[in-house]
Amino acid sequence: MLALEKVKAQCRIDSDYRGEDDLLTGYIRAAHRFVENFTRRKLMEKLYDNNPPDFCEGAPLLFDADIETAMLLLIGHWYANREAVVIGESATTMPLAVEELLQPYKVYGL
Repeated sequence: MLALEKVKAQCRIDSDYRGEDDLLTGYIRAAHRFVENFTRRKLMEKLYDNNPPDFCEGAPLLFDADIETAMLLLIGHWYANREAVVIGESATTMPLAVEELLQPYKVYGL
């Protein structure tokens, strides 16, 4: 769904450089799972007529521009910040806008 070339552009990696391809591919898979877990919906590239309505748990989620942007933001963050702790820096939380992009697609349950 999310092309490696787009991820490389987001991370400012030359498209010809292959040294980070395995790492980035892992990040793509992790971002895919993050979106599915956060929204409680399965990502799909195409929806069909027999899919459950959007508001139902288990309804598939169309991979659209918002989802792509959220995934690119996550991957860019993971690529730039590979460790959980940064030594010598003051801790600052920066809003990524990932949750704001995914919130409208989230299915809430009991």
